Amino acid sequence: MIIDKIIESKIKTYAFVGPSGTGKSYRAQMVANEKGINYIIDDGLLIKDNEVIAGVSAKKATTKIETVKKALFNNPEEAKELKMAFIKYRPESILILGTSDNMIKKIRENLGLPELTETIYITDVATEEEMEEAKRIRQTQGKHVIPVPTFEIKKDFSGFILDPLQIFKSKGKDAKPYISEKSIIRPTFSYLGNFKISDTVFRQIIEYLSSKTDSIHKVSRVRIEKIGDNEGVRVYIEVVIIYGYNVVEELREFKKKCKREIENLTAMNVETIDIVAKGIHIPEENN
Repeated sequence: MIIDKIIESKIKTYAFVGPSGTGKSYRAQMVANEKGINYIIDDGLLIKDNEVIAGVSAKKATTKIETVKKALFNNPEEAKELKMAFIKYRPESILILGTSDNMIKKIRENLGLPELTETIYITDVATEEEMEEAKRIRQTQGKHVIPVPTFEIKKDFSGFILDPLQIFKSKGKDAKPYISEKSIIRPTFSYLGNFKISDTVFRQIIEYLSSKTDSIHKVSRVRIEKIGDNEGVRVYIEVVIIYGYNVVEELREFKKKCKREIENLTAMNVETIDIVAKGIHIPEENN
């Protein structure tokens, strides 16, 4: 294909190889920075300078088999998306992460990338102790690192456990240090099994927040609507406002508070929150 010829003639391709769970994604940006590489391919995503610019995360798949297929770009449409991104962004070099040389080869072929310029192995940049610790965390906590900030992958990982991780790095004695922000995630399938969040949890969070809000007398109704399997939720709330407060301003602030706390506590994306004032509570005056 013409598109493959254009790609192949333009890009230097590097590989970062190591068994699953040994900390490749954690160290990917360190390796990329040392080699002067701004683009990383990891688990189905094309990442540029900590930002996802193309691809569908393999960690969003519901089975390990589907995860492998997405990571290898076996789907021509998903492969085409990355190829078009190569033409749009014109990367000079790309670092591909994989669990084996064969996996790297398949990714490279599916994306029409040229022969490798260099292969870096996890054993070149991590000690045995560090790799064993990474394996232990993966096996006991089901956690995986993606080298992008939490807000970048929120839309892809809604419903999974998300934690931001900031790492202070320096490339050498005289080199300028930098902060690398990454995200720790738990995929749909994990070593700990699946988890579910009841609608009651959302209601209890909202009711607790209302009890700490002076302007809200009570929450009279909460309705939660899930979007797809793991796309997030829509929230509908009816409240009774205490007389004397600016209704518009108080509802706006309560909405922000609910969205922030629900996302922080459940790791679910809140797509929308609709809050309706259904009544006014007038406190009894003391005679």
